[in-house]
Amino acid sequence: MTVGGYCGRIAPSPTGYLHLGHARTFWVAHERARRAGGRVIYRTDDLDGPRCRSEFVTSASEDLRWLGLDWDEGPDLGGSHAPFSQGERYEYYRGALLNLLRRGLVYPCYCSRKDIQRAPSAPHEGEDEVIYPGTCRTPELQPIEVSGWAEFLADWNLPRNGRKPCWRFRNPSDRLVEFEDVRFGPQAFRCGKSFGDFVVWRRDDVCSYQLACVVDDDAMGITEVVRGADLLVSTARQILLRECLGMSEWSWCHCDLMRDGAGERLAKRHAATSLRQMREDGADLKAWKDEWSKEFSNILDR
Repeated sequence: MTVGGYCGRIAPSPTGYLHLGHARTFWVAHERARRAGGRVIYRTDDLDGPRCRSEFVTSASEDLRWLGLDWDEGPDLGGSHAPFSQGERYEYYRGALLNLLRRGLVYPCYCSRKDIQRAPSAPHEGEDEVIYPGTCRTPELQPIEVSGWAEFLADWNLPRNGRKPCWRFRNPSDRLVEFEDVRFGPQAFRCGKSFGDFVVWRRDDVCSYQLACVVDDDAMGITEVVRGADLLVSTARQILLRECLGMSEWSWCHCDLMRDGAGERLAKRHAATSLRQMREDGADLKAWKDEWSKEFSNILDR
């Protein structure tokens, strides 16, 4: 890592109390930044408004402070990259979507989730997701000349048969997306096989996680994204968006997921593993950090 030039981020989503798996990943992100002499930006990824609650926003920062993490910019400190809540950054996301629209890199999709699941050509991407079969995809790029957001809403984002469209990114056909992960080494995902044309703007006018993260990480000068291994395939999607939006490259470090005694990955619904509960139960922070230092010793100073 380049000393002084490193900028990492801690970006909790306030849809529940953080659990021990989040703590470990955010700790690794913080350690990699600080050991590189770099900066840390704290951002609240609160795109999913109905599920995000103010109490979870507050508890996330309190729990991470208790864990011993600090940051150089964030909602509580301010900084040159404000605002630090994704819910306040829609101006940036709309600009990125208009950029993609004007170049024909996205298209409207009117399919419901049931439509996609019933499609015989939709292979399963994972336990909860199927690959979009391309039902609404046009054969050729179709750039949309639109002057601004008001015109887009009035002329292009209109319902069909009572259903508004979501907007999907047009994957390059059969493109192999490759990158080097700090933790897991070489990675490769093929468009149409590993993932399909993905949503960048939801039909309820909410920006997708994929687009928002790329836009924010670029705008905030992030040089490395540290997050859970369940988002490896999301990295392939975000690399495509980054390239199309003309953004500079940054590096990736994915952490192994933490699982319970039955082998199930930890989730926010598991109250017993929440940092808030463990704080109240007198958790041994030193023991945690000693264990994590050993587990991630091969990447903390690299």
